[in-house]
Amino acid sequence: MIQARSDSWRAWPVLLLCVLMAVSGCRRARVQAPDYSRPLPPGASALRLVTDPARMPDLAPAARQVTAPGFIQALDRSIQWYQIPSTQSLFPIAGVSHVHAHASAYALKQIAQSGQGQALSQLQSEFDVYESVGWDGGGGVLFTGYYSPVFKASRTRAPGSPGSPGSPGFEHPLYQKPNDLTSNPLTGEILGTYPTRARIEDSHMLAGTELVYLQNRFDAYLIHVNGSAKLEMTDGSVMYVGYAANNGHEYTSIGRALVADGKISADKLSLPTLRAYFASHPEELDGYIRRNDRFVFFREYSGDTWPAGSLGFKVTAGRSLATDKAIFPRGCVVLVTTDKAPTGGWALPPSQLMLDQDTGGAIRAPGRGDIYFGIGPTAEASAGRQAAEGRLYYLLLKRDRVQAWYDRMNQP
Repeated sequence: MIQARSDSWRAWPVLLLCVLMAVSGCRRARVQAPDYSRPLPPGASALRLVTDPARMPDLAPAARQVTAPGFIQALDRSIQWYQIPSTQSLFPIAGVSHVHAHASAYALKQIAQSGQGQALSQLQSEFDVYESVGWDGGGGVLFTGYYSPVFKASRTRAPGSPGSPGSPGFEHPLYQKPNDLTSNPLTGEILGTYPTRARIEDSHMLAGTELVYLQNRFDAYLIHVNGSAKLEMTDGSVMYVGYAANNGHEYTSIGRALVADGKISADKLSLPTLRAYFASHPEELDGYIRRNDRFVFFREYSGDTWPAGSLGFKVTAGRSLATDKAIFPRGCVVLVTTDKAPTGGWALPPSQLMLDQDTGGAIRAPGRGDIYFGIGPTAEASAGRQAAEGRLYYLLLKRDRVQAWYDRMNQP
């Protein structure tokens, strides 16, 4: 279990195309576009205690959601993660200790088991609310979405039929983690340097480590972006693939590049728009993909553990959130509120109780969060529409209540 957690925590680039397309800030006034990816100033904390009643979120929606099956499922996975001894080394962070985080999750579970009747009063009496400082210190956070795609794949390379667009073949590989790539077993940080995407692809240095082959280069790249996929194999079987490691280079948005080059209008960006653009300009796809130096390696997962987030446990649609794990505490209960919800299809409510259970290659600031939407086309459509500013709150026990709940948790 510890090894599984360590492998999967290695910073999935699990952001859907709204990050890939860099919608962040595109729809703001021209005076100053928000810089949601602005890093936290050195020595600053990503969280601050909410003491001003005017900044306090309405906890009534959270109280109504404590018994929701999806939330309970995600909460149980966080609690299981805290029980792994090695997780203690990843705290404290943002002023939150391992004991504080673990006891808070446990207390939420007990409140959920007592039902909704007393949930609001217990949340208000037992918990403090901390908010992300956001991209500019004002609390603004851009919430985008990611998902697990479903594609056809082959275990062996199969060239397409020349002159037959309907038979594209399987020629675009996903690679396993190479033996010469080393990383910190706890944090996933790459040790030393490793070649960029362009160098990896040009040198064919990974020949022999291919895991599977996809029909389409853009589809293969989407798996790099989302970090996992369900693959319907040509032999009739199903393979689940997920993140194993990356080459340690920074993520670069190909959508941002397209907008900067004037190829796509910022207010028209969507997954269908991107697909349509590269379908019409296939000769440009390779060049744009290679602008992203980050390269992701994969491994096969069992259906029971897939799709796994950075805690090494399965993520839950609508209940698992990806944040920057260098500045936010893992596994905590969070409340996500957004100023507006996307229209059409399934969308998050304006206030959603979630668990901080994942991370991403471009989710590296207090002003960014990525919401997991699930598996397949419906999840893709919903995640692709998710791009709204809001607030990110962490629900943590009042400090004078931590010891009592911790003692209760450890009763024989």
